[in-house]
Formats: sequence, structure tokens, C-alpha cells
Amino acid sequence: MSQLSELKVDIRVPVGLPVTETADFILGCEQAGFDGVGVHDHQHSGRDVYVTLALAGQRTSSLELYPVTSNPVTRHPMVLAALANTLQEIAPGRAKLTIGPGFLAVRSIGQPRASVDAMREAILSMRRLLRGEELEFGPNKTRIRNLSDNPVPVFMTAAGPRMVELAGEVADGVLLMVGLHPKAVAAARELLERGASRVGRDLSDFPVVYITSMAASDDPREARSWPQKWLGPDLPWLAYPSKANFYWLRQAGMDIADDLVPEQVSNEMAGRICDAMGLFGTAEECGRQLMRAHEVSGIDRFFIFPCHTVQGGYDMPTREVEAFRDVIFPMMGRRAA
Repeated sequence: MSQLSELKVDIRVPVGLPVTETADFILGCEQAGFDGVGVHDHQHSGRDVYVTLALAGQRTSSLELYPVTSNPVTRHPMVLAALANTLQEIAPGRAKLTIGPGFLAVRSIGQPRASVDAMREAILSMRRLLRGEELEFGPNKTRIRNLSDNPVPVFMTAAGPRMVELAGEVADGVLLMVGLHPKAVAAARELLERGASRVGRDLSDFPVVYITSMAASDDPREARSWPQKWLGPDLPWLAYPSKANFYWLRQAGMDIADDLVPEQVSNEMAGRICDAMGLFGTAEECGRQLMRAHEVSGIDRFFIFPCHTVQGGYDMPTREVEAFRDVIFPMMGRRAA
């Protein structure tokens, strides 16, 4: 297990400001000590993630940069491969592509999420295109020109059990949204191995990033009330991005029904949910929770996903960046640039 100072921590940044200002904010994340930044791919925001990442690539020097998360419904796999390859030109060795079935982006154009079969086909196609292979699309054969010497890795963002299993089968790495509880983490790792076994893959060097919900507040009770909130008028916060969250909470030993609504969540249950899902409390408490997840669950890479509602989904994660810069990274033995 790595030392605390060697843990990798990325953070989600929305396109909540003009893209040049968002790129400047991302530079601030690098200066605060983060290892990577993922920017959401929401075309309905009116701002494009890949333009934002390109600008950030020019301003930064060490951050990994990636969309979190693109999908094969709103963008064709060949378009995604070309975008990732372009980002690699701007930020060599720092780009990766993350693909999921879609949530708000596909819902905003009235389309369903990509199926397991569609995800499998899209990821395999993108990996082949980024290696320079020729593919058939309909009656035509095509390939990508101007390839990178180091193909951009294609990660999968996975929440449900079937998607986790698929990631082990086809992806170059995975962002798991399963929480931090050791039983849920162990169950997810078993699913990754099951998918890998179908195709004879060895996952010993397979990168696994854990999406980690976070609410830092001077009032711990307020921070731990998120399971009692609604994401939007028709969706509990607990069911975002899908009801797969309930599956992982059950793996963690909680008897939670799929139809649970925020008003049914007691303060005691909310606390247990927060302990299983991520980092909730003061900055110091969040730091101790992160270190405990490393020690108990063996997690070496975290993707910080600030808690938000639909209304606040484009607010910049200033509080979380400050918590890591001023408190959590120093607790880990890491100093800001």
C-alpha cells in the first residue's frame, strides 16, 4: 500500500464559468495539489468540455485532464477518439477518455442511456481507433490519422454491477461509483475480475479510481444531511446518478429499499450512508475519512465528487479545493505548489 503522500486525488470541476475562467480555476486545482481534474460533458450547459480541457491543458503542466463523463449517445465513438487524441496533442501524457452510459446529457436530448452492449462496442471501437486500427462503420472503412505515440487510455465510469463487470472486460481503467465501504469495494473488485476472466485479462496493473462524494462544512450535521435531500424535484440525491447506489449500500450491510425517499431517512441512517459513500463533515473529518478508506479499503486514487443539487450543479468546488489545499493535503504530508 502506498504512503499517504503518494495517494492520487482528482476533483470534478463543472463548466460553471466562462471557459477561460474555468481553465484558470483548474490551474488553481493543480496549484492546490490535485493530481487530476475531470470536467463534466453536459452539452445543455452551453459550454463544451473538450474546449475547456484544451484551454486547461495549455495553462497546466502536471494535471491529468479528462471528461467525466462522455457517452456514446451524444457523441459518436470516432468523434470521441479524435477529441481525446487532440487533447493528447495539447497535454501529452496527461489526457484520458472516460465513457459512461450517460445521465443528464442523454436525458436532455430525450434519449435513453447506452446499454451494456452499446458500451462494449463503443469502448472497444475507441480503443482500436486510438491504436490506429481500421474499423468498419456501416459500408465504410475508416481510421484516425495523426495518432499519438502513446494512445489515450479509455476509462469507463461504472456505477451498476453490470457496468462494473463490463469495465473489467473491455476498458483500460475504471472510475467506480460504489462508495468507500470495504465490503462494497471488495464486491466491486470481484465484479471487475469476473469481467476480466471472460476474456482472459490480467487486472494487476488495471487503474481503479473511486468516485468519492464529498460535503465539507463547518457544521458536520449539515454535511451529513445529504441523504435526506432531493437532487431535483423528481430524483432523490441518493439515486444520483442511478439507483445502483442502493445496491452498494446493501453490499455495505444496510437494508435499503430502491424506493427509499429522503423524508424516510433518519439522522442515524444518514450518518451510516455518509460513512459508506464518501467524505462528509469538517475538513479535518473528511481528511481522516479519506485516510481510513486508504487504510481499510486499500484505495489509492480518489475522484472527489462534490455533493450538489441540480440547481447547484454548476457551482465551482471552491470549498472542497480549499479544504484539500489548507487541511487535507497537509494531513497527508503534501504541500500546495
